[in-house]
Amino acid sequence: MKSKYNFVRQFFKNKKMVGAITPSTKFLGKKMLKNIDFNSSKLIIELGPGTGVFTDLIIEQMAKDAQLYVFELNKNFYANLVDKINDPRVKILNDSAENIEKYIDKKVDLIISSLPLMVFSNKLRENVITTSYKSLKKDGIYLQFQYTLQSKKILQKTYEKVDVSFTMKNIPPAFIYYCTKE
Repeated sequence: MKSKYNFVRQFFKNKKMVGAITPSTKFLGKKMLKNIDFNSSKLIIELGPGTGVFTDLIIEQMAKDAQLYVFELNKNFYANLVDKINDPRVKILNDSAENIEKYIDKKVDLIISSLPLMVFSNKLRENVITTSYKSLKKDGIYLQFQYTLQSKKILQKTYEKVDVSFTMKNIPPAFIYYCTKE
């Protein structure tokens, strides 16, 4: 309950960083990750984990020799993640998603984003999407959830293939974008 209260507090402090009033559900995380081959995903990036609902699911499924880079800009969420996660495969960074390339020296297999793209400025949104695309391997996957379909056209401008699914089992209900390079 403490983390939900903290999430609500962070939402009201900065609505441009926290896109919803409650954390995402585990159900949404499981639906997002259900088609991912974690055995072959050796380098994974998570953007905007908030309280770490998806982070926990990723850690449970990732291979023993995989690495997870977690980008959280909110200092409060970052500190909580550092306190909560003690796994040598995970690196938690208090930095912007725009700076992925500063931390990696090879292409990424999978990027999972919970960033509220539609509340970002056009420039920030474009930088995050472009940086993510450039960071992915040719057959890499970019997963993004949003509460509207507004991001579809934006993601289709960058990714060759964008599939969208929907779930009511989240507050608010969410669209899941499964984007790939071909």
